[in-house]
Amino acid sequence: MHIGVLTGGGDCPGLNAVIRAVVRKGVSVYGHEFSGFRDGWRGPVEDDARPLGIEQVRGILPRGGTILGSSRTNPYKVEYGVEKIRETLERRGIEALIAIGGEDTLGVAKRLTDEGIPVVGVPKTIDNDLGATDYTFGFDTAVTVAVEAIDRLHTTAESHHRALVVEVMGRHAGWIALHSGLAGGANVILVPELPFSLDDVIKHVESRFATQHYAPILVVAEGAVPAEGAEVLKSGERDAFGHVRLGGIGQWLAEQIEERTGKESRAVVLGHVQRGGSPTPFDRVLATRFGLHAIDAAHERDWGKMVALQGTEIVRVPIEEATRELKTVPLSRYAEAEVFFG
Repeated sequence: MHIGVLTGGGDCPGLNAVIRAVVRKGVSVYGHEFSGFRDGWRGPVEDDARPLGIEQVRGILPRGGTILGSSRTNPYKVEYGVEKIRETLERRGIEALIAIGGEDTLGVAKRLTDEGIPVVGVPKTIDNDLGATDYTFGFDTAVTVAVEAIDRLHTTAESHHRALVVEVMGRHAGWIALHSGLAGGANVILVPELPFSLDDVIKHVESRFATQHYAPILVVAEGAVPAEGAEVLKSGERDAFGHVRLGGIGQWLAEQIEERTGKESRAVVLGHVQRGGSPTPFDRVLATRFGLHAIDAAHERDWGKMVALQGTEIVRVPIEEATRELKTVPLSRYAEAEVFFG
């Protein structure tokens, strides 16, 4: 069987590990042939692909990013996009696709499967917000990067007696903020799932300053909003899937703290640093297991399925289960973190 592989959406540590596992097992165990489409769904839409064999995946396990490139191309927003994908697959003799991506990439995969194009999905998002899987690769790396930054910021905050606001990724789900805040000993954690009271935040900050020994560290997800407020937007731009580009909540919060407490405050936006660089060992193993099971599903022609981690086992679930609704932080988990606020 000739199988196409693509990586869509934001880049993510572990993507290359998936590609490597798919190709290594697909070639050596099943004898399949592979082509790698460049830049997500743009590849099959524009017929842009490269050969993908054992030689092409050597040494890529520890590499961040994706050797195939990525984009946020939405074939359903491209004129005759689906028809172009069909023509590309037929022209190249490709019988199936393995799509590695998040909510948007897998949403397209689900629609294409419904239209008769065979697709197997692999979940990818540093936000850990896809349903049907306990964890997605990339999340552990993002949290590790954020915690390292928070650890370093504690010392400078204490030295200068200033509040530091660390803005992390998380549009609609606060998993990175929750985990990195807990692991990094943050004094306040703010997530998109629960609008925050600015008055309460200020009380926590003042309580921390009152100890005279430590300065507060606040971790805020980019999608967090003040109660009765709107999302703080960096711009009104939207991508091909209609998502507004967020940013600015960290700076806004730092300004509010300085204005209301009289204490010096600074914002640190980690941004794309969280999704760059080499994946952690946990993400390398999870991504590798996802790849091994994804090629099994493709070999068995189990189309419309996504591989997922449930407990310690890799299982297959309908792609629609992953994209039906976002997996957000339960209030019970947030309540655990609140014990350490202030």
